[in-house]
Amino acid sequence: MMNDDMMAYGTAPRTLGLLLVNQFALMAYASVVEAYRAANALSGRTLYRWSHVSVDGGPCQASNGATILPDLAVGDPFACDALFVFAGGDPTLFDDADTFGWLRQMAARGAVMIGVSGGAYVLARAGLLENRRATVHWEYREAFVEAFPSTICEPGLFVFDGRRVTCAGGMAGMDLAIELIERDHGHALAVAVSDWFIRPEARLADRPQRQSLSERYGVSNQRVLRALAEMEGRIEEPVSRQRLAAVAGVGIRQLERLFRAETGNGLRETYLRVRLAHAERLLRNTGLNMTAIAFACGFANTSHFSRSYRQHFGRPPSHERVRRQTGAGKP
Repeated sequence: MMNDDMMAYGTAPRTLGLLLVNQFALMAYASVVEAYRAANALSGRTLYRWSHVSVDGGPCQASNGATILPDLAVGDPFACDALFVFAGGDPTLFDDADTFGWLRQMAARGAVMIGVSGGAYVLARAGLLENRRATVHWEYREAFVEAFPSTICEPGLFVFDGRRVTCAGGMAGMDLAIELIERDHGHALAVAVSDWFIRPEARLADRPQRQSLSERYGVSNQRVLRALAEMEGRIEEPVSRQRLAAVAGVGIRQLERLFRAETGNGLRETYLRVRLAHAERLLRNTGLNMTAIAFACGFANTSHFSRSYRQHFGRPPSHERVRRQTGAGKP
């Protein structure tokens, strides 16, 4: 079950490092570490050991307020077979030269570097994902692609590229951990861990991170789904109702009726909602200014954008900048 880059380590316990960046997502962290705990318990022996690391050696707080006391600080003498980097909140704000240098040192010593959720962003800031394939939580995707054009950002749950591994986070952390356990110790143990957590179906690396259009919008009509896909693909330069009707293969009036029946809203209102949802993600996950975001979401000026945003969400776009600074609502 092994490959050259992720070889088994015999009977000796494998050592894992868990770097926690403040505002890390507790779900993503727990999904990984609990899988390894289960592997130890189910095998009846210590297959994995881990140490927690924080940037300064002090307590590290998750995005939900839970606090974990680390064993080490960045820069302390430490050797591990794999180093996980957990970051949530807004990883675009994390800028610590000592941490980036330490990550490069750990990679040079042969550790498999694994970025989970926003951890992929941290690895990329350290220069460890240049010209490599990677994935990141879908909410961070726009910022990631903008900041790291040399990295091939894929939409799946997790990506292996040599001794660099990235994971979308959330429950995908368990999918990744079980895959790693299988590579280390075989299929039977991986299945046992999966059953332990009532996970009847394995999710492979290339499974999509998000639900389908039909699931997200609660829509089943194929003509409406085709129009919604066109809306999501044409946000910066919104297309006309005539174009949407042509994509759907019906007349404008019929498409309007279908949208109201399936979504409760007409074409224009639905399209506006799609664009504003995209604007919210850009406000929370990128450093783009209001003008750039307005144009990226198909608004002719910031006044129209701000007015539409406030009417839809009940708060001004600037409110999202405050949430971005605090990391509220992040995966």
